[in-house]
Amino acid sequence: MTADLTGKTALVTGASRGIGLAIVRALAAAGATVVAGARSTPPELASIDRVHPVIADLSTPDGPAALVGEGVARLGGRLDILVNNVGGVRPRTGGFLSVTDDDWLQTLTINFFSAVRVTRAALPHLLDRGGSIVTVGSVNASLPDPLVIDYSAAKAALSNFSKALSKEVGPRGVRVNTISPGPVETDLWFGAGGVADTVGSAAGLDPGDVAKGAVSGTATGRFTRPDEVAALVLLLAGDQAPNLTGADLIIDGGLTTSM
Repeated sequence: MTADLTGKTALVTGASRGIGLAIVRALAAAGATVVAGARSTPPELASIDRVHPVIADLSTPDGPAALVGEGVARLGGRLDILVNNVGGVRPRTGGFLSVTDDDWLQTLTINFFSAVRVTRAALPHLLDRGGSIVTVGSVNASLPDPLVIDYSAAKAALSNFSKALSKEVGPRGVRVNTISPGPVETDLWFGAGGVADTVGSAAGLDPGDVAKGAVSGTATGRFTRPDEVAALVLLLAGDQAPNLTGADLIIDGGLTTSM
């Protein structure tokens, strides 16, 4: 079954690259009109039909509400789909004692509070029409890793928040689900200063070997592609699974071993 989102409106955060860009492309290809929130507008984002880039800084207290306000205005006052995708991680190669209060605050802000604030601003519009909230989390919510101790804690909070919200707004016609990817083939992993580069520099390893090690415990032996995450967003955002809410879809190549 192919998702048909013709006539639907969507707002995506962290939309300029990686998973976010793949999600924007998938939603637009399925017929949705999309507001793409990001700190910059690269050419590959601006060139997509039915996509309205909006510059936004979600690390500020007022940035999320400003994005939603401008985004909904561009969508003609309607919003059917919210995708909370923005996030970031910095490997803590110095261990827990190297993570300062400012580090914790920055991590919680971009990985947790940004989604809380965007959702708060968007929810009244979603309640007006019924709709879907899809939040991109991480397997680290349930696979704590000391190398990303603050990121893991933030993603666990995000998962709990989403589940709780699903129980409140489900009876009012809004579905809330999460997607938990394992390692994904993006600049977050493979770019300059990304996870593989940072960990490799600290440990004296080749970044390629770090990347191979990250997926050595998976069943598929490879990174997830951004478009594979986007395919799950389409499933959760559309009408193909209308009774699916409060769920977490894991896409990690079999990395997670618990039931």
